[in-house]
Amino acid sequence: MQLDHVTIRTADIDGTRAFFETVFDLTIGERPAAIRNIPGCWLYAEGKPIVHIIGSRGIGFAWAPEAIDHVGFRLEGYAAFRARLDRLAIPYSTMDLADIGERRLFLRAPGGPLLEAVFSEPVPTLPPGE
Repeated sequence: MQLDHVTIRTADIDGTRAFFETVFDLTIGERPAAIRNIPGCWLYAEGKPIVHIIGSRGIGFAWAPEAIDHVGFRLEGYAAFRARLDRLAIPYSTMDLADIGERRLFLRAPGGPLLEAVFSEPVPTLPPGE
């Protein structure tokens, strides 16, 4: 397992992007089509998107304007990991990003932090009509 990325929630997308570009020499890059409607950007190092920035309304305690939103771990074996979560009765949600060949599972640690498991696997296609 390796750390895949960190997602930062911020009310200042442009300032946060500029900070990471300037301080860490990251470059802005493409995001999957499925999430382009979410305000934000992905910043790349060595061809990999390692900092994801998303907008925050900054309203109320649950939506702090500046926070680390979640941590992503790159793993192998999507089906086996999903079966493990099912066996352990750990709730999760899925996100398939066919245009970049990734499948993702989102789950929460016991105290509430959001975790993302990222798998470089092709997204299965359904036959027409299904």
